[in-house]
Amino acid sequence: MKVFVVGLRGFPNILGGIESHCENLYPLMVDNTLDIRVARRKPYVINSRKSLPGIEFVDIWSPRSSRLETICHTFIAVFHAFFWRADIVHIHAIGPGLLAPLARLLGMRVVITHHGADYERQKWGRVAKILLRAGEYYGCRCANECIAISRHIQTHIAEKVRTRSELIPNGAKSANILPASNYLAGLGLEPKGYLLCVARFVPEKGLHDLIAAHKQSGGSLPLVIAGDADHDSQYCRSIKAESEASDNIILTGFISGNELAEVFSNAKVFVLPSYHEGLPIALLEAMSFGLDPLISDIPAHTEVALASNCYFPVGNIERLAGELERKSTQAEPDMSATTLMRRIKTDFSWEVAAQKTKDVYQRLRRP
Repeated sequence: MKVFVVGLRGFPNILGGIESHCENLYPLMVDNTLDIRVARRKPYVINSRKSLPGIEFVDIWSPRSSRLETICHTFIAVFHAFFWRADIVHIHAIGPGLLAPLARLLGMRVVITHHGADYERQKWGRVAKILLRAGEYYGCRCANECIAISRHIQTHIAEKVRTRSELIPNGAKSANILPASNYLAGLGLEPKGYLLCVARFVPEKGLHDLIAAHKQSGGSLPLVIAGDADHDSQYCRSIKAESEASDNIILTGFISGNELAEVFSNAKVFVLPSYHEGLPIALLEAMSFGLDPLISDIPAHTEVALASNCYFPVGNIERLAGELERKSTQAEPDMSATTLMRRIKTDFSWEVAAQKTKDVYQRLRRP
């Protein structure tokens, strides 16, 4: 079967949760039954490789605009899929889901993966939220198969869209645990001597709360924030300005590969104060490294079912500050590394996600 993947900026090494999802998922799906082609957005492509084993990339123009790039890119990509004679168009996210009816009209079968209710994100205005709700409804209703990456999204689809979906959670790879090297030393960090957050610089990640709480806590351990923004914004600039004004907050920018593995391997605590998530891959990756988590009590996080003292009320800076100080000074973590790593192996496997996604495709095989 010929599968055309749309809705993401692309991979490898492109910032974003959906991008990370696809980068981990599709290489595991490669076999002699599937011909996989992935549409990438040209402005984000920094790797000139046109393919990975079993996966071909198609770099398609898109405007560098947070409001227009997704819909313009997906529209063009659907016609690429049609002329390529794709059997299946796999759409990632509800915004691109607006084009699901077009793909069906052109005779292709459609799979959509719902990564979260994007209209709940703070960055979108009224018109954008209306379009995203429409993308969710028509994407899920018109698709031949719908995938939810978490149980709370599956419930949301059943209640709001009134259609069924297949639960296929995000996963994490086995951790590549690395000792501290010159990279960590260059950041002025010591093993088990810092707090870590890995996130995009957007309001729903709650980085403003984290910085405020870290300052309020007295900052006995430095805070490292790994990530960046996909588009420049006032919020991004304010986060960078506040961080740079502190001697105890370190911004690494967007990192991947061994640099990211080294930062994960040597942190003491992983913090994620998000207001909105689908099922955060950064949290699952932190668990795969055995990192003691401190996360907000939103549904996407509580679904992971960690110990109660790993959670704090979302938006509560005072509680977050107290928990940062407690976890910074305690000798033993609230959850052991062994327990966290075991949870990843049993409940959040990319190999299982790849096989279940292939099973969805097989259900759509034409007679």
